[in-house]
Amino acid sequence: MSFVHLHVHTEYSLLDGACRIDKIAKRAKELGQTALAVTDHGVMYGAVAFYKACLAEGIKPIIGCEVYVAPKSRFDRLPGPENKYSHLILLCRNETGYRNLCYLVSAGFTEGYYVRPRIDWALLHEHAEGLICLSGCLAGEIPQALIHGDYEAAKARALDLRGLFGEENFYLEIQNHGIPEEAEAARGLIRLSKETGIPLALTNDAHYLEKEDAKYQDVLMCIQTGKTVDEKNRMRFETQEFYLKDEQQMRALFPDYPEAADNTVRIAERCAYDFEFGHYHLPRFKLPEGETDSDAYLRKLCEQGFRERFPENPEVHKQLEYELGVIETMGFVDYFLIVQDFINYAKRNGIPVGPGRGSAAGSVVSYCLHITDVNPIRYSLFFERFLNPERVSMPDIDVDFCVNRRGEVIDYVNRLYGSDHVAQIVTFGTMAARAAVRDVGRVLDMSYADTDAVAKQVPSGPGALNMTLDEALQLSKPLKEMYEQKEDVHRLIDTAKALEGMPRLHPRRRRGPHGKAGVRICAAGQERRERGLPVHDDDAGGAGPSQDGLSRPAQPHGSGGRGQAGAPERAGLSRGKFAGGRPGDLRDAGRRQDHRRVPAGKRGHDGGLHRHQGQEHRGYHRYHRPLPPRPHGLHSPLYRVVAASGEDPLQAREPAADPGRDLRLHRLPGAGH
Repeated sequence: MSFVHLHVHTEYSLLDGACRIDKIAKRAKELGQTALAVTDHGVMYGAVAFYKACLAEGIKPIIGCEVYVAPKSRFDRLPGPENKYSHLILLCRNETGYRNLCYLVSAGFTEGYYVRPRIDWALLHEHAEGLICLSGCLAGEIPQALIHGDYEAAKARALDLRGLFGEENFYLEIQNHGIPEEAEAARGLIRLSKETGIPLALTNDAHYLEKEDAKYQDVLMCIQTGKTVDEKNRMRFETQEFYLKDEQQMRALFPDYPEAADNTVRIAERCAYDFEFGHYHLPRFKLPEGETDSDAYLRKLCEQGFRERFPENPEVHKQLEYELGVIETMGFVDYFLIVQDFINYAKRNGIPVGPGRGSAAGSVVSYCLHITDVNPIRYSLFFERFLNPERVSMPDIDVDFCVNRRGEVIDYVNRLYGSDHVAQIVTFGTMAARAAVRDVGRVLDMSYADTDAVAKQVPSGPGALNMTLDEALQLSKPLKEMYEQKEDVHRLIDTAKALEGMPRLHPRRRRGPHGKAGVRICAAGQERRERGLPVHDDDAGGAGPSQDGLSRPAQPHGSGGRGQAGAPERAGLSRGKFAGGRPGDLRDAGRRQDHRRVPAGKRGHDGGLHRHQGQEHRGYHRYHRPLPPRPHGLHSPLYRVVAASGEDPLQAREPAADPGRDLRLHRLPGAGH
């Protein structure tokens, strides 16, 4: 005997999911279960992170989604209860199913967005292959028809879905959370199963891990809907049964129908989709007329740039040849051609571009292509920190564009490769410690003054980055005293601890440029559904995807905060970071001086540059006159090395000479780029 949860909402069911991805697989393992599905509301934001978390615990991951289905056409934008969307569970049986699910989720945003990302029955009929379907929770069309007394409509839809997905791929989903309407729907579903032979599948609509977490999930819903817990007429769950139950608890819900629990195991056994990591789907650079070979064209551009950059240092040519050999061997020629093309487009059109930063500054090829303006030979930078044949990974080039004109560069890439092959990344704002305290305080109806007094005791500023409430309780004596002495503060902090780090808002509500503005370009000829990640269209009401999804078309938008980083790279898509800086700061940092150094007299005037905007970075730059002259891109790693050593960055002294000494710190663990 065994059981598998097939209806589970993680923190990326942004309205009401409170199952943390990093804990959910551990909980399933504790319960003795061997497989687990993820079925977030209308999205696949957490799919890759969920997959990796399950594998780490020896749990078989099942990728799915609880999709919203429009009653008629997904293109309809009509209010009223007759146009209310319904729910349906879709699970990936194989790679075809995953591709189809990506397409459906994408279409929900790009074509059917109205309150929620919706698909319709016509689209489902076109993309049902490779999927297993469950009839859904109480909000599904079949249960809704049953509780409204329309048995024939429920039966017609059930037969339609069985015909669409196949006899082995459609199940009637029964649930029991102690809701009266649910019991009525279950009776109708069991009758349908007996009359049609469609098998039953037992699920629990899991929105949190344990029963005690119900109160935290209720607070989370209040945060997202702007309500307080004491308000009567607000969205809330009727019972506290929406958690990850063990097998005995689940089988006890329908003891007369053990096959409903057994079928969950059969479904899990038939779901066999695995992400393919490490295989890249790189785009092709569109060669200019007269050029036929990408390798030869890259060498041609590098030779031109070498004569310009190193007219008196022919010995450096060996390094150029070495780097070109590595780039060609690793298959990244087109990537470099694409990046140099949009950077030089910006420069030709007077768009301020930063001098370069990060590990790409260690590449002679990048310097010769004018991707960077930092001489890696002068500063003893290491190419191997950027590309290393022994550690194959996607190159990652950070580029600072003027924030006011960054969109022009993205538009250029859109025009060149097609809007259906270009996408921009969005990450999620999350609830940091102070923000969690303030949000929870409002929801618990505490006064602003009392909440503010607690929040201000959470350390902030330099040295307190990513501060957690547990750490704050250890570091702040006043906070600990309030926590131990005041019951309301104790409740406030315990609740905030349960929610801190969770995604704060749906990405479509977050406007303005993303700090890194990562842009993905998919391989030429690939259709949207072949990308391996779903897309999220800004024009349809969204603001791009998380790092588990993409946005089409790529517009300068997004949010700050933390996402499920790295998923597009793991799916094999190329990336370029179009970071934004204020135009005046970029002009200062990029003046046509020998090394693009910070102008004397402008110390600390670099707040518009990405990763130089924080108070701690700016204070570091004010205190340390850049001697010897050093490009902006080299300050960030030095700052991080000093900070990581425990020394106050504002008090750390610079070495008097030998600029290469500073830069050799890049070899230290944790030094970043």
